[in-house]
Amino acid sequence: MQYIFEAMTAIQLKTLLIHRISEINDVSFLKALKTILDSKTETGVIQLTQEQLDDIIASKKEIEQGLFIENIAFEKEVKQWLNTR
Repeated sequence: MQYIFEAMTAIQLKTLLIHRISEINDVSFLKALKTILDSKTETGVIQLTQEQLDDIIASKKEIEQGLFIENIAFEKEVKQWLNTR
């Protein structure tokens, strides 16, 4: 049966897959399939959850208020902390 798929055009194969997927009622399988498809699509758009968006907004506010430490200073603090232990 593999040789049949090799002879199909991309459009024919997509049509076949769409038809076969429409017959599936197993939600777990469909979610797994969606994960696979999401990894192969190249939309360039990342969908964030509301919690992720809220975290980004909160982080931006902290930066505006100066509530951050630069990486070099942080690494220096960690080194000092580890040396005192």
